[in-house]
Amino acid sequence: MSKLLLLMLGGLKLGKVFTTTGTMLLSIAVYAAFYGWRYAVGFVLLLFVHEAGHYLAAQRRGLAVGMPTFIPFVGAWIQLKEMPHDAETEAYVGLAGPLVGTLGALVCYFAARRYDSELLLALAYAGFFLNLFNMIPLSPFDGGRITSVLSPRIWFAGVPVLIGLFLLRPSPLLVVIAVLALPQLRLAWNYDPSAPANRAYYGVPAGVKLTYAVYYMGLLVFLALMTHGVHQMLTNMHRIT
Repeated sequence: MSKLLLLMLGGLKLGKVFTTTGTMLLSIAVYAAFYGWRYAVGFVLLLFVHEAGHYLAAQRRGLAVGMPTFIPFVGAWIQLKEMPHDAETEAYVGLAGPLVGTLGALVCYFAARRYDSELLLALAYAGFFLNLFNMIPLSPFDGGRITSVLSPRIWFAGVPVLIGLFLLRPSPLLVVIAVLALPQLRLAWNYDPSAPANRAYYGVPAGVKLTYAVYYMGLLVFLALMTHGVHQMLTNMHRIT
């Protein structure tokens, strides 16, 4: 597998490494070295489905957006070449990723039940867990983008979640996310709802806020239940074998 990775790095020109196809192939090669190529392909495709949700939502709202870029063990993202003009648009684009990503995980789940496949069930678990992780109500997570339509101050609710995750399973990635979140928390701390710029961006009707709150909580609960349920199924499989 290390030879395959070297061949890919040598065969791809530097400029193409950062294209969607190039970074997808690179991610597959890296993940395959640890988890096998079948899981690697499925996992990267689930990441692509998640980012495709963001991409299509941004395009639908008329935002200039670049194709997804992938980095192994970090994830993937799309580049918004112009920022949303209001909090509702930001929430719309933010919600689309985990929503479409959940549908991708559900496809794996039902296929796993249909064909009794542990591989597909493991991919379903990864899909549910990653989308649940992204629902943390703290920017730069998708959950932070969704809940900003209610108030940026909600981001502080994500702080204990991030700390708890780090204590449960320390990871350099969580440290990087915390560093990226600090400027956003500073903005939330200084948030003045009466400021003209904030009224223009966050001035969303109460009915729209309620709608996104329902979508957010519904998807959050569903992902939590599916993540727990599929984890139990995988655990039971290993006990039987």
